[in-house]
Amino acid sequence: MPRCLKLAPMTDTTIHTGRCFCGEVRFEARGAPRFVSNCHCESCRRASSAPSVTWAGFADAQVTLTGASLRGYASSPGVIRSFCGACGSQIAFRGERWAGETHLTVCAFDAPETLAPESDHFEAEKLPWSALLGASHR
Repeated sequence: MPRCLKLAPMTDTTIHTGRCFCGEVRFEARGAPRFVSNCHCESCRRASSAPSVTWAGFADAQVTLTGASLRGYASSPGVIRSFCGACGSQIAFRGERWAGETHLTVCAFDAPETLAPESDHFEAEKLPWSALLGASHR
C-alpha cells in the first residue's frame, strides 16, 4: 500500500534552500512553488540520466542562484539548463515556453520531502517500465 506523507502547508514566507552535490552552487526559493511535477520528456531523462525529473516551478523573482561554478547549457531552442560546473549536478531549468519561471530540481533541495509531486508531464514519453508518481496516481 502506498505511503502518504502529510505535508505542512507552505506560506508566502516559506524559504526553501538547496545546493548541488559538492555545495559550490546554492539556491533559495521564497514562497510556495507554482507546481511540483515529474517530467518524463526525453530531454530531462537524458540530462539527468534518470527515468524522470521532479521539478518545482517558481516565478523568477522567487529564486536566487549563487555560486562561481554555476554554468548553463542550451539543451534545445529556447531552453537553458543550469548545473554545477564542478560536480555536474543539474539545478535549474528555464525555457521560453515557461517565461518568467525557474524550475528547480526537487532532489537538490535541502528538504525534498516537503515538495511532493502533484502531477506528471510528458507522459507519452515515459519509459514503459517507469512509474507515474504524481498525486493523481497515488
